[in-house]
Amino acid sequence: MTPTSPSAPATATGHARVAPRPPAGALAAGGDGDVPSLRLVRLALHAAFYALLGVALAPALLGRAPAAVLPVGAVLAAAYGAGIVRRAGRPGAWLAAVTGLWLVLLAMDRGFSYVAFPLFFLFLHALPVRWAHPAVAAATAAVVAAQGGAPGGLTVARVIGPVAGACVAILTAYGYAALYRESRKRQLLIDDLVRTRDELAAAQREAGRLAERQRLAREIHDTLAQGLSSIVLLARAAETADADAARARVREIGRTASDNLAEARRFVQELTPPALEDAPLPEALRRVTARTLPTAAFRLDGEPCPLPVETEVALLRLTQEALANVARHARADHAAVTLAYLDGQVTLDVYDDGVGFAPGHGPADGRRTFGLHGMRERIAELGGTLVVESAPGEGTAIAATLPTGPGALEAAA
Repeated sequence: MTPTSPSAPATATGHARVAPRPPAGALAAGGDGDVPSLRLVRLALHAAFYALLGVALAPALLGRAPAAVLPVGAVLAAAYGAGIVRRAGRPGAWLAAVTGLWLVLLAMDRGFSYVAFPLFFLFLHALPVRWAHPAVAAATAAVVAAQGGAPGGLTVARVIGPVAGACVAILTAYGYAALYRESRKRQLLIDDLVRTRDELAAAQREAGRLAERQRLAREIHDTLAQGLSSIVLLARAAETADADAARARVREIGRTASDNLAEARRFVQELTPPALEDAPLPEALRRVTARTLPTAAFRLDGEPCPLPVETEVALLRLTQEALANVARHARADHAAVTLAYLDGQVTLDVYDDGVGFAPGHGPADGRRTFGLHGMRERIAELGGTLVVESAPGEGTAIAATLPTGPGALEAAA
């Protein structure tokens, strides 16, 4: 059955979408985007076909019907199954073969009239509307004609039964089509909602980034840039002045440079956590480890080297977040923090032997892990990677890798 589908509401991007009808052969062979309820309907149809075919073949197995129906019935069962397995690439040809075999069986034994009911659904879902309804009517007429050959001839009951079965099949197929369209519309809306949420989050992050850049640009322009401009002017004036005036200009240049150095230090202090103000990164991580989780061990591998401020801040924040999670949730006996300076990169590993959790499904206690999600984004912005390995009852390991070579500053920018 292929009734015209109503249009779905416009998506968040302003483009209207149309909820599709079930594709040709969807009920018979399965289609893309199946939902469990629709898959169950399809399986029930296949089961009904084989059940009714088995019932119709039973008299022949018992010797109460022509034995010739058995090989034809076997061929029909095989042809039907082949169409299911191959997902009916050409449903029209497959359905014609199945229908032809059924008509041969119907001519041999009117007991195969019951097999027409699942065939009605195949007609309605594998053929366009202009062919589906005439096919159902023709199959109904064939059943009525076969019943007319029964003892007693054609009666009202033998006409009403097949016609009623056809009507029920049509109404049921329309209900299935409505269910399919509704499920597809809901999936489209869910997809649009998820996409809009991701776009909104990306826009908010970008807005925050641009706002911070604009703030720093204003601060630098009003302080450092103005001071450097003054130094340039004073230096040019000193070049053409006499000795006394030149010395005065040089003293003024020194005062201006000192003021700008203080401004630069203020910027650095605003961007640097207090733990990094009076200690290098390894010592800061050692202090954070001892303060956050006294039972945790800290180890330093390799020779420390200067890192961009953003890299040191990211590693410090990751250590704080990871150790805080261990202290609050892991119930671990042992934990360790390892900072390693390697060739062209620095790595930070935080391990605990606690209860662990299933990555991607959230911790077992239901807690939310926005902290690690934010750290993964921060590490990625600096050109690094963050890997979380864990399993229920097997502890957790968090490993971050960041570049330290010439491209580290550009990655941080």
